Amino acid sequence: MKISIITVCWNSAATIEKTIKSVQSQDYTNLEYIIIDGQSKDSTLEIIKKYSHVVTKWISEPDKGLYDAMNKGIGMATGDYIGIINADDTFSDVDTISNIANFLKINNVDASLGDIVQHRDDGQIIRRYSAKNWNPEKLKIGFMPAHPAIFFRKELFEKFGYYSLDFKIAADYELIIRYFLKQHISWKFSGITTHKMLIGGVSSSGYRSYKKVSEEIIKALQMNHISFHAWRIKSRIIWKVFGFLKRK
Repeated sequence: MKISIITVCWNSAATIEKTIKSVQSQDYTNLEYIIIDGQSKDSTLEIIKKYSHVVTKWISEPDKGLYDAMNKGIGMATGDYIGIINADDTFSDVDTISNIANFLKINNVDASLGDIVQHRDDGQIIRRYSAKNWNPEKLKIGFMPAHPAIFFRKELFEKFGYYSLDFKIAADYELIIRYFLKQHISWKFSGITTHKMLIGGVSSSGYRSYKKVSEEIIKALQMNHISFHAWRIKSRIIWKVFGFLKRK
């Protein structure tokens, strides 16, 4: 089984070497690593070139944003399954991809769901984001599993479409709604902690961002003709704090 890993980056010189080294450390051999750079102006490209023995394919060119870059990476991928690692994150262990591949071989599902841990700059883990109790119906109240911890079968993108560029923040949410609620893909929780993620990011940076994400979740559900109650989406912060995200 071939696994493709995609990293999207832009001016990521401060963190991307750590991410590349994490991929390099994986003990799984049939691994394809793709980096999509948005034409960085810092030393990101020099770092990528330094690890040409690790990075299978890379491009550096302007794009229309994060999800456009992800789509480019998916289009370049040749693996049976595709996973994502952000340019400031690492895999949890050296055998993470081996464990994922073994799980997918045994279960033969369209997607595996795992857990992530979130940490501060000093490495202190402060949260575990678990999909253990998740199911697709929770998308209707604003819950999705951790996006990087999902490994998708490559052919899903060809059958059901890539990330929609109609969304600024929640294109990952829309794709998950489309796959899990509309197309009813097969999936299973692996119980594997896949990533260590630096706390922060576009979708977790304050009330204004929270409000925008909520609006886009509603838009995604409407686009896919899924019935839901808007007030439950808008009140999801209560569930986020007390239910889905648990402190370490």
